[in-house]
Amino acid sequence: MLNEHFPITISEDEVLSERDLLKKHEAGLFMNDVKSVRWLIVHCSASREDRDYTVEQMLRDHKARGFRTIGYHFYIRRNGEVTQHRHLLEVGAHCRPYNRCSIGICYEGGLSADGKPKDTRTKEQRYQLQQLLVKLHRLFPGALVRGHSEMPGATPKACPCFNAAEYQWIESIV
Repeated sequence: MLNEHFPITISEDEVLSERDLLKKHEAGLFMNDVKSVRWLIVHCSASREDRDYTVEQMLRDHKARGFRTIGYHFYIRRNGEVTQHRHLLEVGAHCRPYNRCSIGICYEGGLSADGKPKDTRTKEQRYQLQQLLVKLHRLFPGALVRGHSEMPGATPKACPCFNAAEYQWIESIV
């Protein structure tokens, strides 16, 4: 579960306030400001529902693809555990050409036991995904919730293997 009380620790850095969290910039690795985030993009890990896909496995796979770390900002395991892998305004590596204007959220799963696209979200994942999207929308009120497959010009795939429109009601939260 995410900690909404400050100070918080993200990637071994202590952040004293929400303002400090959103101000951090480093040599092209970070977006300009809160208004830069126009999308909250939901992904699946494209892993089979009968097999674990750990954070360690994801890190290994993303590094093998040439990323310096995990490309998503958040990962939601089957048991509902949420882990953060990039700072909120850090440019992701999850949905080209939208990496500089989006937050990437990935849930573990997305494939049936025989490897076909399937909505494999557990009750815990559904709950945590909704909670995370609400929290992120409060930080980035102009951001739209979409699935990877709904992003024009992105690599075509079934990801997130469900219709992310079920979360678009979050866009009306003020």
